[in-house]
Amino acid sequence: MDRWWQIIEDTPMNGGAFTPQTVLLSLLLAFVLGQVIAWVYYITHSGLSYSRSYVQSLILITVIVSMVMSVIGNNIITAVGLMGALAIVRFRNVIKDTRDIAFIFCSLVVGMAAGSHRYLTAILGTLILCLIAVYLHFTDFGSHEPHNGFLRFGLRGPLGPEHPVSHILHRFCGSFSLISVQDSGFGGPAEYAYQIMIRNIGKNEEFVAELEKVEGIENINLTMQERLLEV
Repeated sequence: MDRWWQIIEDTPMNGGAFTPQTVLLSLLLAFVLGQVIAWVYYITHSGLSYSRSYVQSLILITVIVSMVMSVIGNNIITAVGLMGALAIVRFRNVIKDTRDIAFIFCSLVVGMAAGSHRYLTAILGTLILCLIAVYLHFTDFGSHEPHNGFLRFGLRGPLGPEHPVSHILHRFCGSFSLISVQDSGFGGPAEYAYQIMIRNIGKNEEFVAELEKVEGIENINLTMQERLLEV
């Protein structure tokens, strides 16, 4: 173990000589760091697009790229030939989540660093990138809740500025605008559709309860837009 640490510490930042020991160390280090990246992705993942094969691919990509860098070494001819061979391969998997692409790039860069014997760069880079990913996940950084929603209901009779529904909308909404009004034409309730901005989503139940108390109102439907965007 001391021998391995000595190899890591003695390796310059711009890489070192390619020997069986350093190549083996590169592959093992890429495997360990790839697992770290995969575990961080697994812990911080949210949404519906989780894939077991994708998580395993993060580890394989790190090791494969490390091996590719060892194959290339310092030979420019080999590098050009490998680029030509890889150009033949066509990848048709569509990655919809930009965050997944970022983890793939992370695995690629760490594999390149390990394969070119920049061990300290690979280790420090993995730790920093993983800490950033954990920070972004647990702080919920970048989340935006505009509290926009759509309110639909049926109402018998005219809806004027002094109507109880208007007072309730002013009370619970920062702003609201009437989108459409559809009259059944057979003496039934008219269908109203509003786009609203809720002041406090914690009072949504109270908001709906107040609307239900209004005489002549029915079929109340409140849909929050951020729920749709999250899916």
